[in-house]
Amino acid sequence: MYLTSEKKKEIFKTYGASVLDTGSSKAQVALFTYRINHLSKHLENNKKDFNTERALVKLVGKRKKLLKYIELYDRNSYKELIKHLGLRK
Repeated sequence: MYLTSEKKKEIFKTYGASVLDTGSSKAQVALFTYRINHLSKHLENNKKDFNTERALVKLVGKRKKLLKYIELYDRNSYKELIKHLGLRK
């Protein structure tokens, strides 16, 4: 599987306060970004996989809402996060 528990722990350790900080907005955005990148690569090879495409669109929407929340409450953290993740804006 592409997303192992070790990979999740690594993402949460990097972007959250600790390995157990799975609910913070920054950690969730980082996890969504990892999943979005994986699904995008999958769709390059499987263009007719519409269920995965729908899941990708839903994940992008969730990430967008969380990024909007982070931007509203902590603009510096938002700028640092999108720079580190390599997102636009």
